[in-house]
This record gives sequence, C-alpha cells and structure tokens, in this order.
Amino acid sequence: MFNGGGTIGTSTSGAPKPKSWVASNMNVLIIKLGAAGDVVRTTTLLRRLGGQITWLTEAKNTVLLERVKEGLKCVCWEQRDQTKGTLYDLVINLEDRQEIGSFLKLLEYKQLFGVYLDSGNSLRYTDDSRPWFDLGILSRYGKQQADQLKYENRRTYQELIFEGLGWRFEGERYCLPEPTNTGLKGDVAIAPQAGLIWPMKNWAYYGDLERTLKRNGLIVNVLPKRSSLLEHLGDVWNHRCLVSGDTLPMHLALGSEVRCVSLFTCTSPWEIHDYGLQRKIVSPLIKEFFYKRGFAERATSAITLEDVIAAVLEQLDAASKPNAVPVGVISMAE
Repeated sequence: MFNGGGTIGTSTSGAPKPKSWVASNMNVLIIKLGAAGDVVRTTTLLRRLGGQITWLTEAKNTVLLERVKEGLKCVCWEQRDQTKGTLYDLVINLEDRQEIGSFLKLLEYKQLFGVYLDSGNSLRYTDDSRPWFDLGILSRYGKQQADQLKYENRRTYQELIFEGLGWRFEGERYCLPEPTNTGLKGDVAIAPQAGLIWPMKNWAYYGDLERTLKRNGLIVNVLPKRSSLLEHLGDVWNHRCLVSGDTLPMHLALGSEVRCVSLFTCTSPWEIHDYGLQRKIVSPLIKEFFYKRGFAERATSAITLEDVIAAVLEQLDAASKPNAVPVGVISMAE
C-alpha cells in the first residue's frame, strides 16, 4: 500500500492504458468538485472507466452524478472521509486547490493523474496531465504564457484530458441523470446569468433577444432559478434551443441533445466540444478580454443582436424535436 501521496506518474508514457482500465476491476477516485458545468463535461470519463468509481464533488452537484453509471459512488466534499481507507488503483484529481491537495495526502493509491502537493506543500501536477494544466493557473510556464497557450489551443477539454490519460477522445457524450419535469416548455430558453466570477459573460442584449423573438410568435422562456439542478436540467430539456454564455445550461443542453447558441465573450470557445448541436458565436474582442475576470461593457456588447437572432433561427430550423418547423425571417421592428 502507498500512503500519503501514493505513486505519482511523471510522464505521459507512464499513464495507464485505457484497454487495461476497462477490462480490469479497477478502483478509481475522481476529484472534481465544481463548477457544475465542469463536472458535467468531466462525466465523459465515465464512458471509458470500468470497475468501481468514486467521485468526490460539491454537495449541490451530487444529483448530477448519482445513478448515471453502474458502479459509481458519489461523495460530497463534506463527507470526504468516506473516501479514506481504500486503496485506489488511480486517483484523477482535476482540482487545483490547496485544501484538496492536503486531503489527497491522506489517501492511499497506486497512481495519480493531476494535481498534488509536493514535499514543500506547493501545488504541482503530474507530467501526464500537462496537456490540460499547462494552460491553467498552476502552469509551469506562469500565468501570462499559460493564458497565451490557452488562447492558441484548439483542442477541446475532453481531448486534452483524454490524451493525458492515454486515450483518444472519440466524441464520448456526457452522462446525465433523468431530469425533473417542470412543465416549463417552449421554443427558446434563455439563460442570461453567468455568476459573479465572470461578469463579462453577461451579454448585454438578452432582454432585446427575448422581446424580439416573442414578438415574432416564438415561445421564449428565461430560465428561472431552481431548488434542484434536476429541475434546471428539465427546463433545458423542454426547449428546442438554448441561448446562453459559456455556463452550466450550455453543458446541460449539449448533454441533452438540445441545440444551443453559445456566446463566448472572454473564455475559450475551442475547449468546448459541440457534439454537432452547438452554434458558437465568438466575440470579435475575445483576444482583448480573454480570461479576464473584471468587467468592461465593450466585452458584453461586442456580439450583435442580429448575429444571435440569425443563429437561433438556424438552430430552430435544424432542431430534431418533433415540433420543429421552419421559422422564416424574424422582424426586428418594434
């Protein structure tokens, strides 16, 4: 048994091979707490991993993981001690927080992929996880060069993570639970809220979009806050198209085979795999505001209302739901 840090993989060539993972009865721990959208896109790993899988996450995200795969045990961070006392064949730690690195030292495992605390209690990441973490806040190149590498990167999150694990991403879909039926249905769902961390994700014209689409006879709903993420999932599922920024609803749409129009004002559009469902609209100012967390009105208004409406019409015409009909031309007149 390995204790207090296990064996840390140091090269891509040392990464476990996917065929052996699927064929054997491995015991795997995934540590991915939040944000919820990042948890959803990480569920693609469940399509490849076999054996017993434990997933450590934030309490609010547990409903997105429970019962989505046989052999998956979901544990919230507050009950993390439940993950102790097991020898894991592999730990996949995708969190870059000191507290999680410290907890990792209390676990027993044979191999680690991702972030750990070194002997000086500094956060580091394994060499096989470099394709992803070289582009992030922990990057060995420093933040400025990491941001440039992230801007130049054209591979999706799944491609980067899968490569580090010794796989090739082949379009594996998200794993999502059954949604709660909320009764909120329509043609277009709008999710305008992006949270406090990325204020420049809040596009300036969501209200104008709602009014214009409604004037032209479409059923449009602004997604409400819900007590459960399963209700939120149900709201997304019941629409033919979702309009949002790079947020959780976007990932819920991609995982539910709901067409979406996604606005990218300051984060990477290239890291998102579109699954043939997504129309990305990238701000002409994205390089100027790339991964900046302040606020600039210019960033929120650079994508035009006309471009978004045109994309929504394209998505509605292509929607695969039974009630899909050509919508024609939208009038911009008041």
